[in-house]
Amino acid sequence: MTAPLTPPHQPPHGSSDGPAPSPAAGGADWPPPYPSAAYRDGAGPDEKADLAAEVRQGVLVALAVTVLGVLLGLLWLWLAPRVPLISDGKAVFLRDTEGEGAIGADAAFALLGLGLGALSAAGVFWYQRRGGIPVVAGLALGGLLGSLLGWGIGTLLGPTHDVAGHARELGAGVAFDAPLELKAYGAILAWPIAAMLVHLALTALFGPRDPEPDDWTPLPAPTPGTTSPAPGTNPPGSGQGSPLPGATGPTGPWNSPDGHGR
Repeated sequence: MTAPLTPPHQPPHGSSDGPAPSPAAGGADWPPPYPSAAYRDGAGPDEKADLAAEVRQGVLVALAVTVLGVLLGLLWLWLAPRVPLISDGKAVFLRDTEGEGAIGADAAFALLGLGLGALSAAGVFWYQRRGGIPVVAGLALGGLLGSLLGWGIGTLLGPTHDVAGHARELGAGVAFDAPLELKAYGAILAWPIAAMLVHLALTALFGPRDPEPDDWTPLPAPTPGTTSPAPGTNPPGSGQGSPLPGATGPTGPWNSPDGHGR
């Protein structure tokens, strides 16, 4: 019987050198076991400030575009074709039964919405020179509110909606204009859709580009003592030594099948 041999790379029992620090123990050569507060939050103070500034810009864009709805209402009132009506003293009829004035009013509103949507998107992009979700959302919301505002102004300032009373005031045989109405409600979406598409197109064509790196910075060399052990070997401090030279396995020359050395 021979005394058990201690592998040369493992300190004997009772040595003052303890096992190598592990990641869970928070050793000096290992990264901290838990991410920092800035990493857990997902954004630093600068990124949060930039996001708040973008949200404020989106709100300002929505308000500015909504005010343009006044211009939409006035242009619609001026350019929309009129639908003439006439009364015989008992009922009110269309003077021109084959006219397309009602369809023309819807088409005029949609075309004006498309034009103002493209104009507002170009103006916002020229002012900021960059995109962003808050800005695009502000354009869409402002375009929708502007369309509703223009629709209300056009119908309010247009011919009266009291058709029967107006016909009685004018008398029989006198033609007058029908109220300005929007029958195709889908035309309200022309402004926000045009604003989003034009702004996205301008951002894709003329927006700023992220600079490409000229070269790749190599990763720093690993710190001594933190290199991963080679395959087939045991890490330091695991309590198990590597096979000695000449060992062929659990039943090699240094170990007997019953666990006692020769």
